[in-house]
Amino acid sequence: MKFSLSWLKDHLDTTASVDEIAAKLNAIGLEVEGVENPADKLKGFRVARVLTAERHPNADKLQVLTVDAGDGQPLQVVCGAPNARAGLVGVLGLPGAVVPANGMVLKVAAVRSVESNGMMCSTRELELGEDHDGIIELPEDAPIGQAFADYHGADPVFDVAITPNRPDCMGVYGIARDLAAAGLGTLKPIVAPQIAGTFASPVDIRTEDTEGCPAFYGRTILGVTNGASPDWLQARLKSAGQRPISALVDITNYVMLTYGRPAHAYDRAKLTGAVVARRAKDGEGVTALNGKHYLLDHTMTVIADEAGVHDIAGIMGGEHSGCSDDTRDVLLEIAYFDPVRIAQTGRTLNLTSDARGRFERGIDPQFLDTGLDLLTGLVLEICGGQASEVIRAGTPPSGTRQVHYEPTLAETLGGVAIPSAQQRTILESLGFSVVAVDSQDGEQWSVTAPGWRPDVDGAPDIVEEVIRIHGLDKVESVALPRADGVARPTATPAQKLERRLRRAAAARGNHEAVTWSFLPEADAAVFADSAVWTLANPISEDMKAMRPSLLPGLLAAVRRNLDRGASGLRLFEIGRRYLRAENGASDERLSLAVVLAGEKTARGWATGKPATFDAYDAKAEALALLAEAGAPVDNLQVMGEAGSQFHPGQSATLRLGPKTVLARFGMLHPAVLKQFDIDAPVAVAELFLDAIPGKKGAASFARVHYAPPALQAVTRDFAFLVPADLPAGDLVRMVKGADKANIVAARLFDDFRGQGVPEGSKSLAIEVTLQPGEKSYAEADLKAIADKVTAAAAKLGAVLRG
Repeated sequence: MKFSLSWLKDHLDTTASVDEIAAKLNAIGLEVEGVENPADKLKGFRVARVLTAERHPNADKLQVLTVDAGDGQPLQVVCGAPNARAGLVGVLGLPGAVVPANGMVLKVAAVRSVESNGMMCSTRELELGEDHDGIIELPEDAPIGQAFADYHGADPVFDVAITPNRPDCMGVYGIARDLAAAGLGTLKPIVAPQIAGTFASPVDIRTEDTEGCPAFYGRTILGVTNGASPDWLQARLKSAGQRPISALVDITNYVMLTYGRPAHAYDRAKLTGAVVARRAKDGEGVTALNGKHYLLDHTMTVIADEAGVHDIAGIMGGEHSGCSDDTRDVLLEIAYFDPVRIAQTGRTLNLTSDARGRFERGIDPQFLDTGLDLLTGLVLEICGGQASEVIRAGTPPSGTRQVHYEPTLAETLGGVAIPSAQQRTILESLGFSVVAVDSQDGEQWSVTAPGWRPDVDGAPDIVEEVIRIHGLDKVESVALPRADGVARPTATPAQKLERRLRRAAAARGNHEAVTWSFLPEADAAVFADSAVWTLANPISEDMKAMRPSLLPGLLAAVRRNLDRGASGLRLFEIGRRYLRAENGASDERLSLAVVLAGEKTARGWATGKPATFDAYDAKAEALALLAEAGAPVDNLQVMGEAGSQFHPGQSATLRLGPKTVLARFGMLHPAVLKQFDIDAPVAVAELFLDAIPGKKGAASFARVHYAPPALQAVTRDFAFLVPADLPAGDLVRMVKGADKANIVAARLFDDFRGQGVPEGSKSLAIEVTLQPGEKSYAEADLKAIADKVTAAAAKLGAVLRG
């Protein structure tokens, strides 16, 4: 919400400075995001008089001026404005000044071989208007040499962030009311002209949707002259960031920004028959003022006549019935619309506007007559014409709400003891009415919230109003009570797991990424095994689907980094993925994903070409992080393909049995990389942390101290001939489980296929580590263990090589 200081002072009688007003706004909960002083943009510009004007010797459309800038030494300036002439008083930009319209820094320069010491400026160049046909012409008595900012007048502009629960401050008057209540001046009353009307309105209005539009008021004004609005009105709108359009449109915008009361003006000549607030029909359409066409349905309220829809009620008017410079008769419409209906319609159409922002938060339903009188008075004053009588269709809700309140709550809930009389004064200055209630339990009040405060729902809301106006800085900082001794740990097992995995992944050289939980639907569909969750009210179309995997967000991050010159990337993320449960409910799962893209090692004299990541790198990340998560990695089986998103033959899953999938890893399919616009090989690993089984029999968290064995370990190598399609991991796991009392580790160190190995077979060599207990192994002991190993391997069709 933007507004100028002079606009605020139209409604608040105050002598406070800009800094004092900004500080008080922050103190009462209306955060000031910035204060802009237009005078800062006009530094270096002066009121100056043209002494002489002669034709440029080298250009027909340029003149060489001598200009008095008040320093006693005339300056030579080259100017192309057609109205430049001797005796004209205008605005001179001196060397060093910055032109507000384009940011150009003025300097002494030669223009067609003639030196120019600045620039005579137009209103558009100083962002004071749209006129660019000539330079500014000031009155003859304007003080030569005075800074133009001082002559023109500086009107600082406040930019205030209004929270959704404060619709009353969506207008300048509401902000003035809060400042007056906080002691920063006196609120000026609203003075609306009493216009009875001299004839019956030739346009009938009514409401047929009393749920969506309980009240619909209007009046006709004949014989108006539309055109540019006066300078004061344009200045108000510009300070709010609005572009002046025409007097009739500017008036409705001014009333909305001043009092938070949206309204609309229709060109009567474009209306046919009665104007009605009704439900839209399925399939009806309207082209709005933004030039876009919208298809409507029966859940939406519209303003229509016999010819069709003219207005998406409470959100945006139609292009067809808008006012133009040729408009001579207008219908002023002011109505109360249901906030929920407005919000639903806006979300369905993905259409936002200033009117919607106010209606869906809630406006004062009792401001209809006053708002219409204010509109009428401004139209008659600026555009002329004759006003009809007011037509009222429907009845607005009261908008008021009574709340039972005890003054002692300010201390018990707010932490500040405030005298009852002071609380009453604060509430009444904000527009609340306070009536004492007879009670045997201490002082109690019945407080009635005004119609412009729909956010006030109970006693705690009253406490908030009292405390913020009294001063939030007066609430004493009190520490929460704490039991003696060492605080108990509060982290949950899931939180501890996340922290541990985050450290482990980073320690392995990966960089953590935090990506959005929302994705474009197309990206989400690539990694979804079922229908994805979509949002009814997304931030944008590119953030409409809930992610079914962490990989799409990480791949988008990979693309951005590769596009910016990164040669290799190691990214990981821990977060939730969102799936559809069998009953249709949302199902959140904790996951960890690692993405390895591009170059693994740079090119060098020893390696030659740069090495890229492969599926084995992804598998190593998956196994290491699963081990850190407490998964029984020694029991995992490498099974099957990881999914259609992965490269066939270069991907797999890690499972505990055929059904429990703990992770998947491998190279992404080229088609997936193409969809994400990535032209480098990408290996990924995705861990499903929710599938890791919990540890059994853990009685306590007592630390178990490590004690090295007394005897040295023994290693033995075994070479087996096995079928070529047998996974090496299956053989290693079988060998390790052959004698759990003695075998502590087993690892594959050779995979050979060639001369001496039968066709359809391969030779796998495994190193087995044996750990003796109380005594060293005898030959008989080693032979017995070897026999167990060969017997276990034989179950998989493995034969010990000779």
